[in-house]
Amino acid sequence: MTAASRYTLKADPWSSHSVILRWSGPGRGRRALDVGAADGLLSRHLTAAGWRVVAIEGDPTMAREGSSHCERMVVADLEKPLPVLGEPFDLIVYGDVLEHLKDPLGVLQMLNRTLAPDGRVLVSVPNIAHFWVRLNLLVGRFEYADRGILDRTHLRFFTRRSLHRLLQDAGLEVVRQTATPVPLYQVLPARWHGRLLAVVHATGAAAARTFPRLLGYQFVVLAAPARRVTSFVSHPARVSPRRGQSTEQISV
Repeated sequence: MTAASRYTLKADPWSSHSVILRWSGPGRGRRALDVGAADGLLSRHLTAAGWRVVAIEGDPTMAREGSSHCERMVVADLEKPLPVLGEPFDLIVYGDVLEHLKDPLGVLQMLNRTLAPDGRVLVSVPNIAHFWVRLNLLVGRFEYADRGILDRTHLRFFTRRSLHRLLQDAGLEVVRQTATPVPLYQVLPARWHGRLLAVVHATGAAAARTFPRLLGYQFVVLAAPARRVTSFVSHPARVSPRRGQSTEQISV
């Protein structure tokens, strides 16, 4: 499977992508950092919502494709020193990223230094304690796959408790959280998409929110610097003197 085919927008209203974009709200000229941006999957929507987006991506090809959807694209390995990223960010987004890192805590701590005092962090990660994984463990199975919770590129696994602990160790506090259902629209063939699937998916979403540890497929968390947890409200727009776009390659 190619990188381009791996990362597609999960557009249904209960997906992690939809929740992230909904919770990020209108940018009004504020600055956002899209971490692990791929080809601009989320950056393009954040930009359309009025955010001034700086994106970080390790794959030069994908970064080149995504550079038109943000003000600045930085091509870099997240787990090595990064260049100066400019003014503090009002929002940092880790959309399905932390599970791919060797040292997610180190990356969070490093990038937290670029977060504005009243900034927010949005994180989505898969739930290793999902019912299906538990059931497979009961029968002695733990097999990697091309996608999903046991995606073979995942290096770290999270429960809701361990995710909270990670954020706490990074100096963040949870403001808001939810769990998403199994992404049926990505799992099932298009011929099955219809009214019945919509009803089943909505029911699954309600069940995931009710029993997040057991039925949550992914966790989405909005966090803030510790001891600064307040409502995520809009702030006066910061006007950028220039609205350029660039792709930046650094040595790593």
